[in-house]
Amino acid sequence: MLSLNRLIVSVLLLFTSAVYSVEMQITSEDSICAAAKVVADGMWNYYEGFKYGGVVGMFAAPNYWWNAGEAFGGLVDYYTFCDSDNDTLRGWIYDGMYHQAGENYNYIPSNQSMTEGNDDQGVWGMAIMQAVERNFTEPESHSWLEMTQAVFNTMYARWDDEHCGGGLRWQIFTWNSGYDYKNSISNGCLFHLAARLARYTGNESNYIEAAEKVWTWMDDVGFLTEEDNGNFRIYDGAKIENNCSTVTDLRWSYTYGVFMAGCAYLYNFTGDTVWQTRALEIVEASLTYFFTSDKIMQETTCQPHNLCNNDQRSFRSLFSRCLGLTMLLMPETRDQILPYMEASAEGAAQSCSGGSDGVTCGENWSESGWDGVYGLGEQMSALEAIMSLVVKNPISVQTGGTNRTNYAAGTDSEDYSNQNELDITGRDRAGAGALTAIVLAIILGGSVWMMF
Repeated sequence: MLSLNRLIVSVLLLFTSAVYSVEMQITSEDSICAAAKVVADGMWNYYEGFKYGGVVGMFAAPNYWWNAGEAFGGLVDYYTFCDSDNDTLRGWIYDGMYHQAGENYNYIPSNQSMTEGNDDQGVWGMAIMQAVERNFTEPESHSWLEMTQAVFNTMYARWDDEHCGGGLRWQIFTWNSGYDYKNSISNGCLFHLAARLARYTGNESNYIEAAEKVWTWMDDVGFLTEEDNGNFRIYDGAKIENNCSTVTDLRWSYTYGVFMAGCAYLYNFTGDTVWQTRALEIVEASLTYFFTSDKIMQETTCQPHNLCNNDQRSFRSLFSRCLGLTMLLMPETRDQILPYMEASAEGAAQSCSGGSDGVTCGENWSESGWDGVYGLGEQMSALEAIMSLVVKNPISVQTGGTNRTNYAAGTDSEDYSNQNELDITGRDRAGAGALTAIVLAIILGGSVWMMF
């Protein structure tokens, strides 16, 4: 198979040239898509839906259900901008996303009740919104827009005013450990979806109100903060005991990304400079913390210490997507962000030179060649970094998007009131609790390790 390094040659011309002619952009977009194809093809190596007895829409362990949401969101963009004549690819993406919609078409499938949290549902909501904004092939029954609205409505219904003054918990189901933890990414997904739905539908009231509510609560509870030196920070979260007063001060790229892009959507739609200022603050903080001195993206909280777990190794996929969206929605950020994304795309591409196929992507994009680390997270992070250079503006109803909307989607199911009638045994609850407790212990334990 042709090496990705050879496919990326013409892309490097774009990185090293200060002149952006029309012809050069066309040539570079073709070569970027050629490079993206190799990376995207590698993602399907982890797909379970092709295997006998495998689940459509799921990727191989140790990847969780939410990782599939990350993957399909990126694949929608790849199909739209690089391979839109590929009917087979379109079918794979469509089948995978639709199959995971769940019994009530709100991305709460009953078979994920032991692992699904608010952040997991939110990431799938972002993937489905990607289909909405790219005018991806619509289902005949429930539209992608209606399903995104169902995700938003069921998430927002779980807003918890009884503890810490508001916010979403990490977990949806009471029997999962971590139900007593409120985290920024869950609330960030709700904020992000509210912003995108507001812009897409043109409906200000409910969605803007929700976005403002999330931001205000995040600020009040101390999950986001601007320090005296102007260093804007978004922390991981806190347990509800002691009113969320003990904040876990870990920072993750995808959390910054979903809030950044959410602010960009809100500014693009409303013109309110408050959202512009907030977006610019997060951009500055992101470029400072999540990139090396050579402008190459890294998951700074864990990667330099070789401590990233399987989930954390995928965070840069959503971060890259959100940086690309921010450049489009707020063109004033392009000159600031683009050099970092160019360097990161180049680093990601040259890392995709390992494995038996010679095109497996690695984790450390600063290292020359493949670093020996591989997985779905590495593939989709590389894909999103590369695709950030060629994606186009997300559409809306006003600019030609379909309008099969249902503002009440999801409110007629038991999930809306956070009730669940599944026959969950005590053993199932214990197993799920132990699994989630281990994950939380790893996250919090990593914080202590890195401080020392």
